[in-house]
Amino acid sequence: MAGPRAAPDWLQALGARMRGPAWALIPVGSIIGVIFAIRYASGTATWLTYLALVAVPILAAVALGGFMRGGRIWLALLVVPLFLLTWRTPHSLVGEGSGAILCGLSCVTLGVLLAAVTPAGWLKLGIIAMAAADVWLVGSSLLQNPNDALITAAPGGGLPQLQSELFGSVSLGYGDLFVAGLLGALLSARARVQRSAALLTLGLAAVFDLLFLVHKIYYQTGLPATVPVALALIVLEGYWWRKRRRGSAGPDALSGRRGRSRPVAVTPPPAT
Repeated sequence: MAGPRAAPDWLQALGARMRGPAWALIPVGSIIGVIFAIRYASGTATWLTYLALVAVPILAAVALGGFMRGGRIWLALLVVPLFLLTWRTPHSLVGEGSGAILCGLSCVTLGVLLAAVTPAGWLKLGIIAMAAADVWLVGSSLLQNPNDALITAAPGGGLPQLQSELFGSVSLGYGDLFVAGLLGALLSARARVQRSAALLTLGLAAVFDLLFLVHKIYYQTGLPATVPVALALIVLEGYWWRKRRRGSAGPDALSGRRGRSRPVAVTPPPAT
């Protein structure tokens, strides 16, 4: 979440021509569309493994090359060893960690691209809608079987699985990283706020995971990991709204735009 940087000028110019609220449907559409496609089209999970195999390294290279903070063109070459480690050591922590890094970097690129073409207010609604859809899918037991099918699906030839992330005992869907990349890109104009949001999300996720101790059913159904990201966004929105109500001047914490300043009375010079 703390990785995305503000879109470069050329992307902002391109995004201005394509800008519109319809792009905000992508987050919620990605989770609902994938789940129902897997439920009713058995080959979807396998097809997604090949899509991820091609798209994830390319998107990760773009992030390392400039879409992430500190990115440099030559850093894009790091995708090669990360991919090889994921491929050749798939069941080790090193291999699993490399795969998770590739997926996380790819979501940085997706977040920057989507933030460039989506109005900030609509993108916020898209993040919250994605989390709400995730809660609905988990609560209605519609998520578990398609998610299991997606996790177990693999491309042929022993190639790596990049459509989901497994690190030790922690399993995340690609959408869980995608929504974090979206919020990070939304806050990319303010590095300090971006880092604070990342820490806030981490804390909320830790508290949210305590639900595993409340009821054993969550071990079978899983938890909607998009929720801590949406909650962090809501907390930040509430905090900034409160500051605006108090009349605090300064840039908007989420959009980076300058807030309205109060008019200052100017005393005219004495007549001579």
